[in-house]
Amino acid sequence: MLVHEGRVCLVNFLITVVVIFAIAIPEFSFEYNLQNWPVIFWSPILLFVIINIIIRIYYRGCSDYQIAVRACFLGYVFSMGVFIFFLAPEHIRTFGLYAAIMGTFHWTEYLGIALSNPKTLSTDSFVLNHSAHYLLAAFSSWVEFFLEAYFLPDIKTWRVFWISGFLLCFFGDFLRKIAMITAHTNFTHIVQYVRNEEHKLVTNGVYGWMRHPSYVGWFWWSIGTQIVLVNPFCIILYAIVSWMFFRDRVYVEEITLHNFFGLDYTEYQKRVGTGLPFIQGYKPGMPVPR
Repeated sequence: MLVHEGRVCLVNFLITVVVIFAIAIPEFSFEYNLQNWPVIFWSPILLFVIINIIIRIYYRGCSDYQIAVRACFLGYVFSMGVFIFFLAPEHIRTFGLYAAIMGTFHWTEYLGIALSNPKTLSTDSFVLNHSAHYLLAAFSSWVEFFLEAYFLPDIKTWRVFWISGFLLCFFGDFLRKIAMITAHTNFTHIVQYVRNEEHKLVTNGVYGWMRHPSYVGWFWWSIGTQIVLVNPFCIILYAIVSWMFFRDRVYVEEITLHNFFGLDYTEYQKRVGTGLPFIQGYKPGMPVPR
């Protein structure tokens, strides 16, 4: 059962998408011209502003506003991504697919927590402000994309890349959301250092195949976004940086899991790997970071 906050997120995302699609598409679908494609996006931008004003008025003085405005923004990102993918020049279209993937990922991050562990819900559950490094990585990928789209436009039209990247993103995001739902109340976006009464060791479902399916999903999703963009430098950069991040994250998290579950977790480690390439995790006797 989706809690109230989850419904607010779901409804405002879908309303934004439906309104933009219903009003903007008929306006230019029969007058599309490659020479004026940037101009046609003013209509969705204006609709986005109007929807935000309505949300501001409707949720005045209500905490739901912060959820609604983020869901609206992600709905706008998704919609614009679809428009760019189908209407922009061929060497720009993959950026639209990327935008739609990003909007969907962050929207479903919130919905995933709303379904699995609603007690921990907050605006941070959208993971939009994950870290300065996350934003810097995203910005660097945009810079590379548009520089290459300007100087080397042909490489952005290699469909085998954006198709394989899309499939990798879909697999990674799907795996992560399945992991959320399977872990249920045991899943949080923040590593827990204190065990609560509901905290249990989850070894069923996808956790029977890998110890950290949510990290595995995010790892491959992040690399997939750069394959979609056909960003050769960022594909390598994202793979290295993501691997280093999850290596450290798994190591720290498994220290707490050993503290929580002791021998049960040790036995679980013997049966199941982390799922991440060349990452073994923490085992008793290894040094503990300060």
